[in-house]
Amino acid sequence: MTAELISGKEVAQAKRDQMKQETQELKNKGVTPGLVVLLVGENPASLSYVKGKVKACEEVGIYSELKRYPDTITEAELLKEIERYNRANNIDGILVQLPLPAHISEHKVIETITPEKDVDGFHPINVGRMVTGQEAFLSCTPYGVVEMIKYKNIPIAGSHVVIVGRSNIVGKPAALLFLRENATVTVCHSKTPNLSEITKQADILVVAVGRANLISAEDIKDGAVVIDVGMNRNEAGKLVGDVAFDSVKEKASYLTPVPGGVGPMTITMLLANTIQSAKKRLGN
Repeated sequence: MTAELISGKEVAQAKRDQMKQETQELKNKGVTPGLVVLLVGENPASLSYVKGKVKACEEVGIYSELKRYPDTITEAELLKEIERYNRANNIDGILVQLPLPAHISEHKVIETITPEKDVDGFHPINVGRMVTGQEAFLSCTPYGVVEMIKYKNIPIAGSHVVIVGRSNIVGKPAALLFLRENATVTVCHSKTPNLSEITKQADILVVAVGRANLISAEDIKDGAVVIDVGMNRNEAGKLVGDVAFDSVKEKASYLTPVPGGVGPMTITMLLANTIQSAKKRLGN
């Protein structure tokens, strides 16, 4: 068996083509979806990432602003900027690129963004709404993971989903989203003993810990669906995931590559959340 690859680029493009129609329909009704991205400092990786978000907005017809601030900006000044965009009528989504300088509290920044514009899905109110099954902006990466699986018509209800990693950005919200899809969910982490024994039970295995080649073929069962969220650099500087791709592809039924797997979906679901916010502004 050789795994069928789930191309995040393919799924993302299909969704973005649909989004172009949605944004045009909104514009026809007098509403242009708007996203502002706030970047503090000169982190090259962050700058590259936010430029990718701005480019993606242009592709689907979303108005975007990229606001750059020096890393000397105070916490109070940054929070004041967020409050300004909370009140801006032309902005439906606010994203503050992480990480932030040490003197600025990520928690304060996230909680200052109004939940109605929290298109990253990080605000405690949106997290709480997700936990209780209410309508909410969903965290973009796990949202994208679920959408990739649905795109391939892979059954989730009744499946045993094992998630390796418990971060607030991926692991925890992914567990909640799969529960909402009626899966049986197990969450593993650095303190889990006999990790391989658990991962081998997974119908769907989601790996998001940031350790290159953590999961190999001997850690999965035949025919498992393997979603690799990891992004690491190996000794040669090559971008690799948390899954040993070459060995796992011979045993899994579906597998996401790195790069080109989950990555494109994260930005795509950010666009989806922004469009959803604009629809609410219109009253839909």
